[in-house]
Amino acid sequence: MESDYVWLLLGLPGAFMLGWAASRIDLRQLRSENRSVPKAYFKGLNFLLNEQQDQAIDAFIEAVQNDPDTSELHFALGNLFRRRGEYDRAVRVHEHLLQRGDLSPKDRDRAQHALALDFLKAGLLDRAEAALARLDGTDFENPARLALLAIYERSRDWPQAAAIARKMHGVQGDFSARQAHYLCEQATERLAQQDCAGALDLLAQAQAIAPQAARPRVDLARLHMQQGRCDAAFGTLRKLAIETPAALPLAATLLTDAALRCGKADQAQALLQDHYQQSPSLDVLDAIIALHRAAHPSGDGQAGREWYLRHLKNDPSLVAAAKWLAGERLEHEEHHREVQRALDHATLPLTRYRCAACGFEARQHFWQCPGCQSWDSYPARRIEEL
Repeated sequence: MESDYVWLLLGLPGAFMLGWAASRIDLRQLRSENRSVPKAYFKGLNFLLNEQQDQAIDAFIEAVQNDPDTSELHFALGNLFRRRGEYDRAVRVHEHLLQRGDLSPKDRDRAQHALALDFLKAGLLDRAEAALARLDGTDFENPARLALLAIYERSRDWPQAAAIARKMHGVQGDFSARQAHYLCEQATERLAQQDCAGALDLLAQAQAIAPQAARPRVDLARLHMQQGRCDAAFGTLRKLAIETPAALPLAATLLTDAALRCGKADQAQALLQDHYQQSPSLDVLDAIIALHRAAHPSGDGQAGREWYLRHLKNDPSLVAAAKWLAGERLEHEEHHREVQRALDHATLPLTRYRCAACGFEARQHFWQCPGCQSWDSYPARRIEEL
């Protein structure tokens, strides 16, 4: 019995030594592995920071080969492929990640989102839509909805875009104006199909969703004018001037036309002059002068030129100066045409509209920028007045 205790006492130090030796071997191996993987990883990061993407990709591929189970390396490699436009390689990387059984739910959602972006950048909208739809209820739900919204807008699928906007409204901001635009786009399509009743209903919905939005009222007034309902068009634009005065320059010409047709030129003149006094605008001033000339067809136009002159006293506008000069007689009248043509050419860039988001310039006003696809990014005023 005593010999058993002796052997036990003698064996404990040996077991301790064996355990210590084994732990040292494991630690050395772990340190070796931790040194080898970050070396390639940080080498790739260094190349990436120096904008050497080819070398960075090679370094990350080497790192992935050394440790194929590291998900972060796969994400870095996939994102690099996407940035270089190698979408097929990015798709393979992210699909490989999704096939791994040991991937955490959070990383799986991240890989699904990255795969959807690959498809989106590659222009594979159907596959991108399917991939984004799988992200409902995940941490990537909000960016996925934004991407879906972009897809539906690009494909002009306005009902689907409206459905997404309704889900996002209140969660990711105010999407009421965006929903109104979608309804206006559908109304335009209905008009192309000669469905005026359907277009009117959609425009009424747009006004109810976004009462402060300018486009539903402008589109509705334009439709009323097409139907010969000039009184209704004038009433709609009068409400626009009262409730959304900043947008009146966009509708000043339409308001003038409606007022002249329905015999309400005096009311329109008073409305426009009141707006001009509060917020001077050349588009509004042009409408005021057009109404005055319509009321005095036999006049010499001097009253209109005086309006431009008063405008110049408060605002040194080259456009207003060119319009004033157009009706004046010069000392050397034989050169008037050439001078006027040069002035008109110089003022053309100043009469454009400019997107506040990307700077895209256009001669006409757009509700959605053709350059960056932003909504309501064009101010109601032209470049010279910004």
